[in-house]
Amino acid sequence: MTMDAKTAILARARDAISRSQQGRPVGDIPRGYTRRGEFGPGSDEAVAAMVEALEDYGAEVVLAADEAGVADAVDSMLAGLTSVVVPDGLPDAYKEAAGRSGRRVREDSRTAPVPTLDLDGVDAVVTCSRVGVSLSGTIVLDGEPDQGRRAISLVPDTHVVVLDRSMIVETVPEAVAILGEHPTRPTTWIAGPSATSDIELVRVNGVHGPRTLRVVIAG
Repeated sequence: MTMDAKTAILARARDAISRSQQGRPVGDIPRGYTRRGEFGPGSDEAVAAMVEALEDYGAEVVLAADEAGVADAVDSMLAGLTSVVVPDGLPDAYKEAAGRSGRRVREDSRTAPVPTLDLDGVDAVVTCSRVGVSLSGTIVLDGEPDQGRRAISLVPDTHVVVLDRSMIVETVPEAVAILGEHPTRPTTWIAGPSATSDIELVRVNGVHGPRTLRVVIAG
């Protein structure tokens, strides 16, 4: 007879408690995760699923073939805004795009951070990213110089993220394997614009981070 999930979990818990009380080893925990997706990183299928998931969250997504296209997309996504913060390691072409149309650009680094109260007055932030998960539409930053401190990606109202097509994988375990190459880096997982709801299910945007997410898929 096939057990449902609740019965299986409780049975394992009872077995573990029994083994512990008897001084017997608990044994290995089965981890039958799907570790690789059906499609490879950066494939057309993975990118299409990523776009669909992001748009379902309410994010704006643009595909750009090369650096010039990414820069133009960044400029377009910042239209109407007047101030931007960028991490010091952001590619120069993207910094230049952030400063077009007279926008004021502030550069942030760990050695010369923009004060948090000042960040609250900045319209947008532009960062790169480490990896994307197409199954869930999740983008992960790991604090490298092209992505910057966590504060700059959480405080401004609009976040423009550049995601390299080749770093779009299908499953969470694939993403975790990439992040696990540098396990001490601080990670920020982004699944659409920040939003929450109260007990009456009234949706509120921008509570835990930017209320507007715009993504440029590069490559």
